[in-house]
Formats: sequence, C-alpha cells, structure tokens
Amino acid sequence: MASEIHMPVPVCLIANTQTRGLVVQQEALQVLSEITQPVVVVAITGLYRTGKSYLMNRLARQRKGFSLGSSVQSHTKGIWMWCLPHPCQPGHTLVLLDTEGLGDVEKGDTKNDTWIFVLTILLSSTLIYNSRGTIDQQAMDQLHYVVKLTEHVKLKAAPKKSEDEVEDSEKFVLFFPSFIWAVRDFTLQLKVAGKEISADEYLENALKLKAGSGPETQRYNQPRECIRQFFPDRKCFVFDQPASKRDLVRLEELEDDELDPEYQQQVEKFCSHVWEKSPPKTIPGGHIITGHLLGKLAVTYVEAIQSGAVPCLESAVLALAQVENAAAVKEAVTLYQDLMEQRAKLPTETVQELLELHTQCERETLELFMARAFKEDICSFQAELIRQVEAVKVKFCMDNKQASRNKCEAALRDLSQHMERRISEGVYSVSGGYQLFKGDQQALVEKYWELPGKGVEADAVLQEFLQSRKTLAKSILQTDLSLTEEDKELKSEQDQYERAEQEREVQRKKGAEDKQKLQGRLRSYKEHTLQLRKKLEHCCVRQLEEHQKMIRHKSKEGSALLKDGFCEKATQLRMVTYRLEEEYHYSRNNFMSWIGVMEKMFSSSLPEHLVSHLV
Repeated sequence: MASEIHMPVPVCLIANTQTRGLVVQQEALQVLSEITQPVVVVAITGLYRTGKSYLMNRLARQRKGFSLGSSVQSHTKGIWMWCLPHPCQPGHTLVLLDTEGLGDVEKGDTKNDTWIFVLTILLSSTLIYNSRGTIDQQAMDQLHYVVKLTEHVKLKAAPKKSEDEVEDSEKFVLFFPSFIWAVRDFTLQLKVAGKEISADEYLENALKLKAGSGPETQRYNQPRECIRQFFPDRKCFVFDQPASKRDLVRLEELEDDELDPEYQQQVEKFCSHVWEKSPPKTIPGGHIITGHLLGKLAVTYVEAIQSGAVPCLESAVLALAQVENAAAVKEAVTLYQDLMEQRAKLPTETVQELLELHTQCERETLELFMARAFKEDICSFQAELIRQVEAVKVKFCMDNKQASRNKCEAALRDLSQHMERRISEGVYSVSGGYQLFKGDQQALVEKYWELPGKGVEADAVLQEFLQSRKTLAKSILQTDLSLTEEDKELKSEQDQYERAEQEREVQRKKGAEDKQKLQGRLRSYKEHTLQLRKKLEHCCVRQLEEHQKMIRHKSKEGSALLKDGFCEKATQLRMVTYRLEEEYHYSRNNFMSWIGVMEKMFSSSLPEHLVSHLV
C-alpha cells in the first residue's frame, strides 16, 4: 500500500554550506525514501526577501512553516522541503520546495545562485518564479539565471553526432516543469490600449521580442527567448499588497479579515490552480517519480555539481533506472513469495495444481514489476526476476515434495503398525504365511490410497516402503511350508515383475511431471516476452506523444515569431521543428525493430533448451 507522509514542519533538502557547497541532507532523504506515492513537486524561486515562503505556507494550508523573516536578511538557505498529503489528488504527495533567495548581497559569492535555480527546475513539476512590482526589464534582468541554463544542464552524455542533430536545449522541455510567474505587490491595471487583459496575456505581452540585432536588443530578447523556449506551459498571477506596510512584518500572524480582501481572493485562486493543475513529477517516457526517486534525483544532480560537472539529464534517468529496476525486482520477488505462502496449501495433490498457482502468482508479480520498472536496461532486470522467481518456485516444489513425503511416511508408519505386531508375533512364519502377508500388505496399500491429501510423493514413498519390505517378503516366502519350490520361484518372479511395473509407473509419472514443469516454464517465458513487448510499446507510444507535444510547441512558437515579424528567427525554429519531425518519423518507423532487438536481448538471457522451444 502506498505510504502517506505527515510532516509537521519543513526540513532542509539541500543545504548551501560555505565549506562544502551544496549538500543533500540525510534527514530529508529519509523522509522521501518512505514516500512510495507519486509526488507533485511545486518549487518557488526568485529574489531574496520577496515573500516566497509566505506563498508556500499558503500552499501547505498553513500560516507558519517555511521561515518568513521580517528584515532585509534572507532567511531560507539552500532548498527546504515540506511533504504533505495532496489536497486534490488522492494517492499523491505534495512536495513543496522553498528555495534560497537569489541575489542575496550578503553571500558575497553568488556562484551557487545559478545551481540553486538549476536544481529547482530539475526537481520540480511546477516552478513558481516570484518577483515584485511589474514584469519589466529589471524583472527580466533579475531572471538572468534562465539564460545560463544551456551552460549548466546537458541532455545527453555523448556529444552531438552531426550538425543536423537538434541541440540539447531544444529538448529541455521534455524535462522542465510548467512555469508560473507570481508578481507580488502589483500596482498596475491589467489593461492594454484601454482594453482589459488577463494576467496570462500580461505575461505574454511582456515576453514579446524587440526587433533589431544590437547588443541592447539582444540583452532585452535573450531572457524572453529562453522562457518561451524552455517553458511552453506558462501561467501568471498578480497579487496586490496583502496588508499595510506596518503589518507586513507580522504577516504570518494576521487573520484573514486583517488581509486585503482582493489579495485573499488572488491567493485562493493561485492556490486552487496549483493544487488542481500541477502535474506529478515525471521523466521522459511518462515514468512517474515517487518520493524515493525524487531523493535519488537530488543526490544524482548534486553529486554532479560537486564533482565540477554539469548535470546530465540522460545520465540521471539511467541512474534512476538502475535503482528503480533493482527495487522492482526485489519488490516483485517478495510479492511472489508472499502470495505463494498465502495461497499454497502444501502438500498439493498434484504438481499441476502447484504450477497453476505459480502461474497466477507470477502473473501478479510480473504486473507489479512492469508497472514500476523503467524501460532502460529492463531486459537484464527482467531476466534476473525470472531467475529469482524460478529459484523460489523450485524451493516451493521441494517443500511441496517434502511435505508430501512427511505426510505419506507418517501414514505408512501408522498403517503398518498392525502388520509389525503380527510379524513380531510370528503370525506369518507358518504354512500359508506368505499369502496371509501379501493379503495384509494389499489391504494396507488400499487403506493408504484411501487417505486424502497425500500429495505428489504418494507413489514414490509407497514404492520405497514396499521396497524396504522386499527382504522380509522373500524370507516369509522361503519359510512358507505350504508352497513347493516351484511355487516359490513363480511367486518370486511375479513379485519382481510387479515391482518393476510399479517402478515404471513411478518413472512415467515423473516424466509427465517434468513435462508439465517444462511446459509451465515455456508459458512463463512467453508471458514475460508478451508483457515486455507491451511495456516497450507503451513506453514508445509515450515517447512519441511527448515528441509530438514538443513539435507542436516549436511550431506554435515559430508561428508566433512569424506573426510578430521575426522571419529569420521563425525560419531557424522551423528548421529545428523539421529536424524534430524527422527524428519523430525515424523513431516511429524503427521502434518495432528496436523492440525486436530488446526481445532478442531478453531471449539471450534464457536457458538455451528453452529458447529452442520458444522460437
């Protein structure tokens, strides 16, 4: 069952230290490791002392939590985290990230500002940029960190293969969050040429480019181009000043009726939008991130920064895949073990009964694995799942045999007590004793077969029992005075023939059981192959959908540029769109062959004698 977290107060996720730089905090990782639900990660960034923490507390439906402070000093250092049950999406956890204010003059060295901004983008599913006043050139200049993203993030570990390949930055939208610009203490009227406009239209007007190629124009356009390129899903909210300047120092203590009514409505509208529209955190391929994986992402990105490298999005996904696929195998094997223990009533009457139960439990196990596993390197982990499940199944088969054997041996000991007494009393050591012995033994066998629930070793244990009495039977036969030597010879031959027939029957049943087991493994591997194909096809469809969404964004942006008269920029973007479309068609046409390669990789991990049956 998915976990639900309750944190009374925020904790530091990534500390910004003077000696070690950015450091992920173990306490926060422990909290995240316990969250198995999908996470909706809402982060806020912006200049220090602009009221970011207050908005985040409101998103948490609390008055206090993230530190507000009441002076010109920045209170939040690093990135702080608050995990709460999601107010609108059951089964999800809302993760709020409050970040260190950008541009704090007290820090002196501001190199970590960019990294804080980068990490906020990479970890969130919704990014709120908080500023004051209006969206003017000063506000854009304060958002200069967005211009540096291409220098501080890379998509792939390997360099571009050719000039025709699309730049990494053109695909950042696959990883980047939705974007909300929150403008605080807004004093203007939302009007253009006397006509009322929405806050979203106000933002889009502010993001329009200027014509020209001079340095000033480039400086003006660059942050706007980056926002338009990296954040196609954009939203804007404007907020009046919440209270009088005298009351702002105790903002978190103010009751609702002490706040400006218009401001209250604006905050409620903002919170409702964030709660209802913010998506779960995902990575390309549509794989939803849990709290546990969010912690792994944070560690991966911070370790890259600490090493002096640039965070690589593709490498981060691969690292997550290794962790998650290994965890998926472990969880799936545990589920299989638990299901078998709950449902298997040992000993089963037949091998087929246990194999059918195995098939049911393995199907549920495979569903869990496929739901959790990443497609990256899935084949080797699925093969490992098969090996571990097979090992558990083999143990259950052995336990089933042993349970059957124990029950059968106990039954024969109980049934043979009457004959043992008669043997000790010499009942069979008389003329006609052999026939009497054979009659009693046959009666014992008939009673044995009447007993229910003996299990799969019933035949084998009985034959071992009869074999153990072979010498005794021969002795009784030889001492029976009522039989001639010729009769004794015939009886001995008849006994040998019957024993041989019984042994052949045991071997025949064993051969039939082995065939059932082989057929069961073949069905299992075919089901694994089928589910692997479905998983890969699903991932491919999701990737194609994401690629199409990216193409639509580029096409829409190109049309907007052309409409505004930026023909050269529109042409450049059209070339990017064209190359993305080529990549899309190539991927779509080659996905089936790629899936075929993956299936061959999976088959190569199976035992050779089984692969020959699967072909």
